[in-house]
Amino acid sequence: QVQLVESGGGSVQSGGSLRLSCAVYGYTYVTYCMGWFRQAPGKGREEVATIESDGNTRYADSAKGRFTISRDNAKNTLSLEMNTLKPEDTAMYYCASGPRGCDYYTKAYSAFPYWGQGTQVTVSS
Repeated sequence: QVQLVESGGGSVQSGGSLRLSCAVYGYTYVTYCMGWFRQAPGKGREEVATIESDGNTRYADSAKGRFTISRDNAKNTLSLEMNTLKPEDTAMYYCASGPRGCDYYTKAYSAFPYWGQGTQVTVSS
């Protein structure tokens, strides 16, 4: 059974930083593509960043230049370094993983078969 567990969320002031982590337990073959998504109250879930097993990354425009996604394949972990946080970054953040390439999942992120429970990020002005 595959399980994804996020950690590192919290409350920070605007301009602050947070680092999110996601640990994957279970079969390692499922971690071909991994990604971070977020959902703010009253809004739909949106992609933040994704990363392939070979390290290729993709960022949403809102994350470019401020967030950095990384992974440790040996430890089956995923991270998201978030800097210069803004109040509009406030959301529940989820990690996801799947056995296909990221191009497959970015067409329909709901296709990711494995999701974490989420970690809350709150940025105050």
